[in-house]
Amino acid sequence: MKKVVLSLALVAMTFVSCKEAAQETEATTEQAVEAVETTTEEAVEAVQEVADSAVAATEEVATEAKEAVEAAK
Repeated sequence: MKKVVLSLALVAMTFVSCKEAAQETEATTEQAVEAVETTTEEAVEAVQEVADSAVAATEEVATEAKEAVEAAK
């Protein structure tokens, strides 16, 4: 009888341990997702800034090239 009770207690402890581990995994997953979202937002903002700068530089070069062509005529 003692062996059965001890076995059931061991099974219960294992179950509780697994349940706690699952909760910790969920919390860790949520933290990882939040970190990735923050990093992604920062990366998107940086890419937008670079793209805006590239567009402005391209427009400036195009304008200068157009003026040079007109001046050469």
